[in-house]
Amino acid sequence: MQPNIIVSSLDLERLEALADALPPGHSAASALLDELARADVRAPQDMPPQVVTMNSTVRFALEGAEERCLTLAYPKDMGQVADAISILSPVGTALLGLSAGDCIDWPRPDGQLAQVRLLEVLYQPERAGDYFR
Repeated sequence: MQPNIIVSSLDLERLEALADALPPGHSAASALLDELARADVRAPQDMPPQVVTMNSTVRFALEGAEERCLTLAYPKDMGQVADAISILSPVGTALLGLSAGDCIDWPRPDGQLAQVRLLEVLYQPERAGDYFR
């Protein structure tokens, strides 16, 4: 079962444009659009403080792996953000919209499912008052 996710209207608009710019049938675009389609969309000012939005820094655990702290980034920002994870990576797409404590089963590149558990949102732009980053 997949947890409910919340996405800001600004992130939704930008992520749909990103997915639309990718080649037709691109697997990352399809996965991202599927996640966006099931999201509860809110204004940036109405985002709960423990939800992963774009440019959030999060602490999470992958099943059978160490905890990691990464910042969810757009592909164009990957070289400019330290410890970034792309929204187009399987784990990046899985993290979007999760709330602290949520778990989601997500397909790995090899087709197996991996459990992603969001432990904490260390930084969220909306929580910091940066609504239009």
